[in-house]
Amino acid sequence: MATVTMTVNGTSYTNDVEPRLLLVHYIRDVLGLTGTHVGCDTSQCGACTIRLNGRAVKCCTMFAVQANGADITTIEGMASDGELHPIQQGFWDEHGLQCGFCTPGMIMLAQQFLERNPNPTEQEIRRGLAGNLCRCTGYHNIVKAIQNAARKGQPA
Repeated sequence: MATVTMTVNGTSYTNDVEPRLLLVHYIRDVLGLTGTHVGCDTSQCGACTIRLNGRAVKCCTMFAVQANGADITTIEGMASDGELHPIQQGFWDEHGLQCGFCTPGMIMLAQQFLERNPNPTEQEIRRGLAGNLCRCTGYHNIVKAIQNAARKGQPA
């Protein structure tokens, strides 16, 4: 067993884990935060995207012990005081989902993308999302959702 301590959505957690436990399973099974999805287990789909120390990462191929000491934000940590984050609101307003399975990962990636490029073109958004897959929507409303969030700006 190994002991890990990390801050997830502003709360510090310390747990004993098997060294081989994947971070996605730590988040879902140990912490009970099931918004982070397991899609492919090979980092191809992006459904498991979280923010780790400010960077969007796919946590299905990362061990929990590798995140020891990290500051993590999951989809559950995006809203503040009962208000949706502008990116979440954009997905709501523009119906940027169909089945919703990819949505948490898309939102987490979009947050980093908009921090780096606050006024993107449609083509830049499509390129920025290239590492996350959606099997339902054709991406049109996802792009519109991110454009919506870009127009509204996002909190730091």
